[in-house]
Amino acid sequence: QVQLVESGGGLVQPGGSLRLSCAASGSSFIFYAMAWYRQAPGKQRELVAVIFSGHSTNYADSVKGRFTISRDNAKKTVYLQMNSLKPEDTAVYYCNVHPAPYSWGQGTQVTVSS
Repeated sequence: QVQLVESGGGLVQPGGSLRLSCAASGSSFIFYAMAWYRQAPGKQRELVAVIFSGHSTNYADSVKGRFTISRDNAKKTVYLQMNSLKPEDTAVYYCNVHPAPYSWGQGTQVTVSS
């Protein structure tokens, strides 16, 4: 149905920015709510941001005001713009369908460190 590939992670200094991309396949992309999740070492996977088919959004309190989720239906891509990054944002970031995700992929590593 939907195949998702995350990219854009890397090493960034505190206060810096990264833009993550999630490339999707499937003709029904526009009908799905999509989300970014993250999982830090030793911690539970957590929901970071959600974007619905109508482009409304929800954010975790920890990232609200710093992160922006968006989607380009023509490109079948979901983005996560991350600004003012903190060491606490270090995690593997995954995209998936919300609220019933498919199997988890490799994700993309984000490391915030000096």
